[in-house]
Amino acid sequence: MRDTDHSSGSNARALRVAVIGSGMSGLLMGKKLRDAGIDFQIYEKADEVGGTWRENTYPGLSCDVPAHYYSYNFEPNTDWRYRFARGGEIHDYLKQVADKYGLRRFVRFGCEITRARHDGLRWHLEDSEGEVDQVDAIVAATGVLHHPRWPDVPGVDEFAGPCFHSARWDHSVDLRGKRIAVVGAGSTAVQIVTRLGSEGHDLLSIQRTPQWIFPMPDRSYSRPEKWLVERVPGLSRLIHRVYEFGFERFFAQAVITPGWQRSLVDRIVRWNLGRIRDAALRERLAPPDSPMCKRLIMSGQYYHVVQQDNVDVVRAAVTQIRPEGVVTDDGQLHEADVLVLATGFHAHDYMRPMELETAEGLTLSEVWSQRPRAHRTVGVPGMPDFFMVQGPRSPVGNFSLISIGDTQTDYIMRCLSLLRDGRARSLVPRDDVADQLERDMNEQMPDTVWMSGCNSWYIGPDGLPDSWPSTPARFREHLAQPRLEEFRGGA
Repeated sequence: MRDTDHSSGSNARALRVAVIGSGMSGLLMGKKLRDAGIDFQIYEKADEVGGTWRENTYPGLSCDVPAHYYSYNFEPNTDWRYRFARGGEIHDYLKQVADKYGLRRFVRFGCEITRARHDGLRWHLEDSEGEVDQVDAIVAATGVLHHPRWPDVPGVDEFAGPCFHSARWDHSVDLRGKRIAVVGAGSTAVQIVTRLGSEGHDLLSIQRTPQWIFPMPDRSYSRPEKWLVERVPGLSRLIHRVYEFGFERFFAQAVITPGWQRSLVDRIVRWNLGRIRDAALRERLAPPDSPMCKRLIMSGQYYHVVQQDNVDVVRAAVTQIRPEGVVTDDGQLHEADVLVLATGFHAHDYMRPMELETAEGLTLSEVWSQRPRAHRTVGVPGMPDFFMVQGPRSPVGNFSLISIGDTQTDYIMRCLSLLRDGRARSLVPRDDVADQLERDMNEQMPDTVWMSGCNSWYIGPDGLPDSWPSTPARFREHLAQPRLEEFRGGA
């Protein structure tokens, strides 16, 4: 593998970069590459930009981070309609960003990269039909929650009525007059149940382990408010900063260390649960876990909706699916006409099933044989000039993914500058450095709420959280500058 060069720019060269995915992170990366004048191509497996906000279209879909906070720094949106933007609204925003900054002409739609081989000089990208490009660096912006997880129970293909995953919502199905069973207890299930239940549908919510609900109120913005945000320079950015300050100093702090923030969240969610009048229903919806050990769900209406006569809640695990309904671990058959599987995603797959292979024959599958691991959340040990956005150990717990992506893409751009200016011939993260960083983060884990004993999608295959164990400010410091000594051949 090539060594790192510390010459001051005599080896400057043009770069070509491949970005995999055109969702929130891919567009952000594309914008920064375009601003820097770096040649790049975005590869998108679908026929439109938007990532998860394109894929998910289920009823009730909204972001659990306030809209003014879930916005690019370079493109504040003055036209958000709700405090928590609806999915379609966010998708429209991302499409508008792609149009405004001319990013569509850099996107090759309908091209899913399945493999990348490094020959010692460049990466060779392949789709199912063969090689499509040769590039100097790759940025995987494939997101975290994009491989739907189907329940591993017998009979999932035997249900007589419509059956689909929440991320593959079948809008051709007429739900009127149907008994709808929703399997799951996460944010997606809560949003679906809240929307369909409030519309009066006959609804059955089946959840093995209920989750804590933070009563964050949602509301629409009035015309005067939207007018004010549009007309007052900097007001949208100020609102962004206020939400950022609140989330970083409150929720982000609460998950990583004991203190008043964690205690206050605990009191609020328990008070919220206590508002359920029926004691039996309240008991069924009482989580056994500590608040925030799973991603905290934001909803001001869910507990109101589940108390309606048209909504039934079953606390049990699904053990079998039959043509007429769902069987739970208490032996009961729950009949249904439509089955919605809000059963989450394979959160630890990242860019897989795409395979990477170096000139020496090292593969991503080998590097990640024990668990996905990263160099400073963006690199893969042993893989030259390969970067990720939202990679392993990213601070995804109740935090704005756009803010995380902004920090990571800035770091990636600094790495690309090293390559373009000739200060480094190649950036190959060292195994020993990545392993030490992993150990350092594991040493910080005991105080985090994720170590309190619950089973969540934050937990990796080795039983350890795959999350950032410190503050957002510390994360920004962690990615402030690339350190050449952390790469092969470095100082």
